[in-house]
Amino acid sequence: MLGSESRLRRAGEFRDTMRQGVRAGRSCLVMHARKTELPPSRAGFIVSKAVGKAVVRNRVKRQLRHLAAAALPAMPFPVDVVVRALPEASGGDLRTDFDSALTACLNRLAA
Repeated sequence: MLGSESRLRRAGEFRDTMRQGVRAGRSCLVMHARKTELPPSRAGFIVSKAVGKAVVRNRVKRQLRHLAAAALPAMPFPVDVVVRALPEASGGDLRTDFDSALTACLNRLAA
């Protein structure tokens, strides 16, 4: 599971990542990422009511946390990632979109 040291918690952290980082949009999600100076890599999730009722939103959040927990330790450099789920996330292929968006963000940050 994603430990507390690997999660974004404050509004300022979310805001800075979304404003200063790079963005990759997919059908189920939008990912924002920015390089940080200190490890560990961290992730934050935004799942609005547009995604569905509480049960659906919590299921989407659990899936995103699971994907992030697997991906964060393998990062080539420390990054902060914000994942915003879109309404299609409740029935779409989150794994493919997550991996694709993460790869795109990392490629942009490395350049």
